[in-house]
Amino acid sequence: MIPGYRLVDLSLPLAEDLPCSWPGNIPYQHKAFTYYSAGFHTRWLMFAEHTGTHFDAPSHWVPPPDSGLPGAGPAGAISTDRVPLEQLTGPAVVIDVTKSLPEAAPGHSPAIEVKVLEAFEAEHGRIEPGDVVILRTDWDQRYVVGDEGRRYVADVVAGREPGWPAPTADAVSLLVDRGVRCLATDTPSVGAVEDGLSAHVAGLAHGLVYVEGLTGLAELPVRGGIFVFLPLPVRDGTGAPGRAICLVEEG
Repeated sequence: MIPGYRLVDLSLPLAEDLPCSWPGNIPYQHKAFTYYSAGFHTRWLMFAEHTGTHFDAPSHWVPPPDSGLPGAGPAGAISTDRVPLEQLTGPAVVIDVTKSLPEAAPGHSPAIEVKVLEAFEAEHGRIEPGDVVILRTDWDQRYVVGDEGRRYVADVVAGREPGWPAPTADAVSLLVDRGVRCLATDTPSVGAVEDGLSAHVAGLAHGLVYVEGLTGLAELPVRGGIFVFLPLPVRDGTGAPGRAICLVEEG
């Protein structure tokens, strides 16, 4: 440990009975391959790049510049392995929206609007370049085993439950203007349930990256922590799971 700091783990556990996979995507699998038959035990894993606590590289939603696809641009060339670790590390700015948003209709996300960010800045100071902005919604409380865990993402996507809070494209644009290079959240996605494109492209097209699927944000101070996300260095990936932590000064 670093003297004077405590380490807070912000990472979701992965298991086949937890809702770590996006509905309709590759299901998370973890199976025994050998069980001490040759003196050792090992297991194999299969999962999508965007499983559990993970990050979105710009290429996740922005096509490569030479693809000829709608929305293509330079950011589409930034894959997982081309995002510097420095961009995934920085002073944590935790914005608690748990009490400021109304509940939305089933299959829709309550919007985290520009005024929410401006109200935060009025109370806690301006968001600065290099800050890692973390949206605390407490949505991670739905990340549980069994049928109850369907409320985390499956029942929302199916239109049976109200959605997780999500920033509007304008709110993301404000963060880009502030010089933020990493936006994180404890929800399955930065994008709204009914419109995943707008918020994603508003940031990713400008080189912003997103860390999604955090947990335990109630343990963090509004300011003062150092956020770190270490993804798997998948070559040409659109994102990758990893370990998210925050170093919080003691005392």
